[in-house]
Amino acid sequence: MEVEKVDFVTIPTRDEERARSFYHETLGLPLDGNNPREIATSNVTLVFWNPESDGLEFTPNQGGIALRVGDVAAARAELEAKGVDFAGGDDSGVCHMAFCQDPDGNWVILHRRYEPYE
Repeated sequence: MEVEKVDFVTIPTRDEERARSFYHETLGLPLDGNNPREIATSNVTLVFWNPESDGLEFTPNQGGIALRVGDVAAARAELEAKGVDFAGGDDSGVCHMAFCQDPDGNWVILHRRYEPYE
């Protein structure tokens, strides 16, 4: 099998409208022009899904979704001014990161790699 690209990532939520509002209005990600129920970034679409509507248990994404930003500290400050709480940050030696959660408890990682790939 040859995978051409990742088309979408599903984000679990208990309230699709609240989730979409957080990712669009708070984080500033664009709505999909063809389907405004989804977020369309330059390389992947974010789709919101309530597993409980299908009889499944809701569990937030603990691994997180990493959003590349130009400056992690500046992006964090901007979101903190909007009321987003952060659970720390990290310098891994190759990248800067800051960790917050969406309203459903899914982890969102602000990320910027500063070292070139080897």
